[in-house]
Amino acid sequence: MCGIAGILNKNTNKNVSVDRLKSMADAIRHRGPDDEGYYVDDYVGLAHVRLSIIDIENGRQPISNSDDTVWLIFNGEIFNYLELRNELLSQGYQFKTKTDTEVIVKLYERDGLGFVEHLNGQFAIALWDTVKKKLVLVRDRVGILPLFYKVENGSVFFASEIKAILKAMKSSPAMDMAGFNQTFYGWSPLPPNTVFEDVKQLLPGQMMVVDKNGMQLKRYWDWSYPESDQYIDSSEDEIADTVEQLLIDATKLRLRSDVPVGAYLSGGLDSSAIVAMIQKYGNVKLRTFSIGFKDKGVDETRYQNLLIEHLDSSHSSLTCHNEDIALNFRNTIYHAETPLVRTAPTPMYLLSGLVQKNKYKVVLTGEGADEVFGGYDIFKESKIRRFWSKNSHSVFRSLLLKRLYPYLDFTKHSSVSYLKHFFGSNFDKSEEPYFGHMTRWDTTSKCQDFLSEDIKRIGTNEYIEMLNQQLPKNINKWHVFNQMQYVEARGLMSGYLLSSQGDRMLMAHSIEGRFPFLDHNLIEYVNRIHPNQKMKVLNEKYILKKAVANLLPSVIRARKKQPYRAPDIPAFDNLIGKEMIASYMSGDAIKKNGYFEEKKVEMLVNKAHKGKAVGFKDNMGFVSILSTQIWHDLFVNK
Repeated sequence: MCGIAGILNKNTNKNVSVDRLKSMADAIRHRGPDDEGYYVDDYVGLAHVRLSIIDIENGRQPISNSDDTVWLIFNGEIFNYLELRNELLSQGYQFKTKTDTEVIVKLYERDGLGFVEHLNGQFAIALWDTVKKKLVLVRDRVGILPLFYKVENGSVFFASEIKAILKAMKSSPAMDMAGFNQTFYGWSPLPPNTVFEDVKQLLPGQMMVVDKNGMQLKRYWDWSYPESDQYIDSSEDEIADTVEQLLIDATKLRLRSDVPVGAYLSGGLDSSAIVAMIQKYGNVKLRTFSIGFKDKGVDETRYQNLLIEHLDSSHSSLTCHNEDIALNFRNTIYHAETPLVRTAPTPMYLLSGLVQKNKYKVVLTGEGADEVFGGYDIFKESKIRRFWSKNSHSVFRSLLLKRLYPYLDFTKHSSVSYLKHFFGSNFDKSEEPYFGHMTRWDTTSKCQDFLSEDIKRIGTNEYIEMLNQQLPKNINKWHVFNQMQYVEARGLMSGYLLSSQGDRMLMAHSIEGRFPFLDHNLIEYVNRIHPNQKMKVLNEKYILKKAVANLLPSVIRARKKQPYRAPDIPAFDNLIGKEMIASYMSGDAIKKNGYFEEKKVEMLVNKAHKGKAVGFKDNMGFVSILSTQIWHDLFVNK
């Protein structure tokens, strides 16, 4: 992957400044340390920093067609580029490189804006048509790669990261209050919002066209699910076989590279399945990377070691201590460019550093399986809560959650009361597509209790309102399970998991992540499977487990899903952390920035120092406050 940046200049009497473009490129040099390139004419300036993966010698960008009327910069990979290139060659098109980038140019010459329909990959594309004076910006289907833009005085600034856009601005940035409040609800702003005022992002699967007619935005792809009589009519074994073959194909495609490719291994089903497929079908040396924790409550090293031994992988790992999180948290915020409600991205930042240290540039990961197959606990929780909502006074129905959360002591009256209070809310919304997400949102929204009164008056929580506007018109005709999958994919996955915890932490150390489970061919097939085959009773990802049954040890297939977590408040109970708290969460610092209520923050800090801040609200609130203060220091003060 790489980094792209550019300017479409309204003032055609003055060319885009090359120095301005270089300043933008320098801000995202970590995305492409191997090379840089620029293109400037009377209307547009394009900048590219390159991470060399395909055709290392000849893959420099920007790249043009034969008569220099089409120019393109591109961040990402087109995994089916060889098939597309051969098709274009058979039709008489000539190539000067062996890159996937040039394939996009030729497809545009042949198909115009329809070029994107043929791409199997992850990408952020900027294309300039010098004849039609048309700028085309495109983001990949599921939102693996980011693409931001800002319109100012008619000019359009765009880049892979916001810090590049800020370099082109003459004024200091400010917090966007809608995006800020949405972060304390859904973990990230809903596109097109960001936490930067007047800076927007393309939605996953969206294209922007800017020409003489103005600016048009259109969706070229979205998650879609069948109505009740349109599911795949095949046997369970046939479906499992097809899922396995599609996943094999997706994995093999993502091993295409002119540099060595490794894989992340968490010890869970998803990454283990990808690693096992690489070992069996990849025809490459298996190389894996993992992270463990000193805190045994979140450590999965035992399962990682089990699979490494099973597959005989060449493996590198690191153990994350709490001090490591504190030491690297500021860098995490710099690369994420947003306040965070958890510290979990920081260990992923450390893991990509381990990959870089071992001189690898590309890793495959298991991200996306839980969204595609419905694997999160909230899918099971929602199933029980919807059943419970039909008879909201039933104690028996509420106790079905004991099967889901066996670590809670349901023998005590207080636990049952808590269960009914926490999980028994929002039953009046049980028919809404986002009903299953509301317990998570309610938990996260408690971070807003720490906001100052001024911020509460300025910012409104528009998350559900904006989400409703973006939902497909026919979503209520889908199975409720599929409705949840859509909300999860369009919200937490693209906004947080693939961005703050994914792309940004990978590219901080110039590492490209690839995601076989997010191959759109696999997604479109699995979306047509009946939900009962994705979750059989409360057995999540049932059909996936069946599809990979012969590849993995039974202990990996059968283990209960353990969500990836990292220590939050405990990560700062050390000298480094206490210095950060003193610097960023002191009364003076809180008062100066004005985002939070000084007294409430003081009470939380005191509670944390005494070891009494243990609940979700305290932990999320603490991380949210600290990360916001760091964000302000990095992007507003600096």
